[in-house]
Amino acid sequence: MNTLENIASAFRDKFSSQPLLVQGCGRINIIGEHTDYNEGFVLPASINKYIYFAIAENGTNECHFHALDINDSYQFSLDNIKKSDKGWANYLMGILDQLQQEDILLEGVDVVFGGDLPIGSGMSSSAALEAGFALGICSLFNLQKSRQELAQLAHRSSNNFLGIPSGIMDQFASLLGQRGQAIKLDCRSLQYEYVQLDLKDYELLLINTGVSHALANSAYKDRVRECREGAEAVAQKFEGIQSLRDVSLEQLEACREDLTAVVYQRCRYVIEENERLHQALHLLTNGEMEALGELLLRTHEGLSKAYEVSCRELDFLVELAKGHEGVAGARMMGGGFGGCTLNLVKKSAKEDFLKYVKKEYYRAFSIQAEHYELEIVDGTDIVRG
Repeated sequence: MNTLENIASAFRDKFSSQPLLVQGCGRINIIGEHTDYNEGFVLPASINKYIYFAIAENGTNECHFHALDINDSYQFSLDNIKKSDKGWANYLMGILDQLQQEDILLEGVDVVFGGDLPIGSGMSSSAALEAGFALGICSLFNLQKSRQELAQLAHRSSNNFLGIPSGIMDQFASLLGQRGQAIKLDCRSLQYEYVQLDLKDYELLLINTGVSHALANSAYKDRVRECREGAEAVAQKFEGIQSLRDVSLEQLEACREDLTAVVYQRCRYVIEENERLHQALHLLTNGEMEALGELLLRTHEGLSKAYEVSCRELDFLVELAKGHEGVAGARMMGGGFGGCTLNLVKKSAKEDFLKYVKKEYYRAFSIQAEHYELEIVDGTDIVRG
């Protein structure tokens, strides 16, 4: 029995009804890290790691959630939606909260979910929770919302209900991903285009540090605040500045004396990362994989030293990748402080690289590093209704 069938079977055993089945996609981000909440550019893609949902309306005002993988449950009334001490339940309740704020009348639902998308890995299990549940609810109650509108709704849920000041990249990538393609997304206008992800003789591999991160922690919120502080300082001297998206390096340098050293470093990283994304698009189009790998390494250096969202384990994995002749480049991926590295590896060198990395990582940290071979797939979708 596969994971989806297991979820459906568990639902029928628990609730004795026939559910709607949905799969919520994880995502990678090739380049453009910590630029989304600065209204910049990102280059994500949806991947074949999923959270599966079995959902059905129950004819009451009560909601019953069950997280199968951890055997944990939560229930509440639609008349009293508020944050709980169960973090996973909050991601689902936030979607219902946002729909209620649009004066959409809902009925209670029963939900069972689980999957193979590792939590805390940087592949955005949280966005898969939000995206899959949002699409399922809208399908169940025949709510006419586009995928872009669902991404915006899920993003508002993260910001307003959960209190996480993140950007929209994760929800957007989970819902609008297309097979074999990355999404170049303008996080201000939400204009986007698909980019064929032809990596020639290379492939993308994820190596998991085994160190979990939490986007809601204070360090992430500090980075958001520092970037806003920098943009506001530059806006005092230059017109047309709404966010770091609008700031050039020359403008930042002109305001350097008005910024703390830390805020200057944060802002410089974001501005340079937006520029790296545009360079990466050119390199992808021209099949220049070695140069793309160099950009990934420069992004990691910025994230580690200027933005300070890496950790010892991530830096160690990137250094291992950097020293392997079969690897064009690598970087930490996601919010930081743990999770995975993204590695651009020659297909012919994959097995040797994995053996080398796992051996050296275990020797250094006594942790068995997991790896994930990726397939770029269509985004979150209804599996069976």
